[in-house]
Amino acid sequence: MSRNPTGLLILLTMILTLESHAQTRLHTPALINDNDRYAFAMATLALSYVDKNIQLQADSSEEKTLPRVMSEIDSGQLDIFWTATDKDKEQDFLPVRIPLYKGMFGYRIFIIHKNNQYKFNAINNLSDLKSISLGQGRTWADTSILEANGLHVVKVSKFPSLLYMVDGQRFDAFPRGIHEPWGEIASHSQLQLAVEQRLMLSYKMPFYLFVHKNNRTLAQQLETGLNQAIADGSFDKLFYAEPGVQKVLQFANLKNRTLIELQNPYLTPETPVNRPELWLDIAKF
Repeated sequence: MSRNPTGLLILLTMILTLESHAQTRLHTPALINDNDRYAFAMATLALSYVDKNIQLQADSSEEKTLPRVMSEIDSGQLDIFWTATDKDKEQDFLPVRIPLYKGMFGYRIFIIHKNNQYKFNAINNLSDLKSISLGQGRTWADTSILEANGLHVVKVSKFPSLLYMVDGQRFDAFPRGIHEPWGEIASHSQLQLAVEQRLMLSYKMPFYLFVHKNNRTLAQQLETGLNQAIADGSFDKLFYAEPGVQKVLQFANLKNRTLIELQNPYLTPETPVNRPELWLDIAKF
């Protein structure tokens, strides 16, 4: 049988060309809420600057706890996840130190039972705040911050339980990022919930993308892409279009809220606090 070196070379070139254009599929947690959809969109935007052949695919299964998601990152079932940061997470995983929400997670207002606004009308400082109970997820970074500031925290494992426990008055308030309460209340309209009217907590709380601690290439791609999106304005365009941010602009009344500042002792030294372009100027709201 005769061989055709030229034909083989052409075939090999075609195979290599197809492989070079083949899409790389990266897996993320399911898109359950606005935070998930926003983080997914930010990751997609970042990767579009560095490799257009990378495609993100969200898990289609049910909502999973954060420990389950982190376990699936460790096992290689997932490639990227997102959450508020702390020292432990930055030790166990590789963070992309660009705050996706520009630090907005560090400004917290409360979901309360709609009949209980009176409990908050005389609260004006941290000492006053210690008289009420706050609900939080057991593994959330916020939980440790609130406890480090001497606040009484009721901890549960699954997010939906917190809304039902507010309704059942099992604790007094559920602190949420200033962009979160309205959508969550609307999606649980059968419950007796409201946004507390006059208080706001403040602490540094970056919300990052994370990858497996050995996947430095992906972390660098995400960081490079996000920095390019910041430079050309695409990052802010996506941020201000996010539904929760739009709700803040419409409803949060931030200028008339009493601000109670808390300390976050769990920030790492690598937190980019000296890059003002990464952080929200709350005065603009």
